[in-house]
Amino acid sequence: METLVVNEIYSSLQGESSWTGLPCVFVRLTGCNLRCSYCDSAYAFHEGTRWDVEDVRRRIHELAQPYPIAPGAPRLPLVEFTGGEPLLQRPVFPLLTRLCDDGFRVLLETSGAVDIAPVDPRVHRIMDLKCPSSGEMHRNRWDNLACLRSADEIKFVVGTAEDCQWVRDVIAQRALAAICPLLVSWAAPLTTSPRDPSLRAVPEGQHPIGREELVRRILADAWPVRFQIQMHKILWAPDRRGV
Repeated sequence: METLVVNEIYSSLQGESSWTGLPCVFVRLTGCNLRCSYCDSAYAFHEGTRWDVEDVRRRIHELAQPYPIAPGAPRLPLVEFTGGEPLLQRPVFPLLTRLCDDGFRVLLETSGAVDIAPVDPRVHRIMDLKCPSSGEMHRNRWDNLACLRSADEIKFVVGTAEDCQWVRDVIAQRALAAICPLLVSWAAPLTTSPRDPSLRAVPEGQHPIGREELVRRILADAWPVRFQIQMHKILWAPDRRGV
């Protein structure tokens, strides 16, 4: 029997991406191979329980059961796999396919440091490109860009002036706007205390910026992006889990 180490499964509203505001079942898997400076889910690095894959699928169906299935309409809720880094656990690949077969609209949040080629093409991939302030920029897997489709999304988490310059240059040099929608989030200061000691420090010599300054730069330089705020951190306490 295939298994997955699961940190949590819950239903809520989608708080990010172009799908913001829609009902969603979240499956947060345990484990990550990165330690980004701004990570707000470090509890998923190690905390988790082993589930049979079919039990995960069954739980998703249970949480989705109250929602009617209208012929010809997109099925709600969405289903999103996040982490950690969900693609580190190989059994997730066939599970993503099964859920697509079940008629769900499946989203995948991935760091961009793992090969996305094996992911079912029906899955909507929301892939990070790590900026300099993350401390993990060197882990970007640029070959993944060739795997993205117009239904996917690229996300940048921006926290410093140096990130802004890097994002602007990468968008232009790699013609990213022609691939898929681009998302930009502000790297909000961590509220969890104490900060997970395994996270990387922001590299020396970088200059933090606030969210208003980030928006000003997006507008001034005409970035072809969607600025997003983590809606769940507005509705609930920023460090609350399961929302």
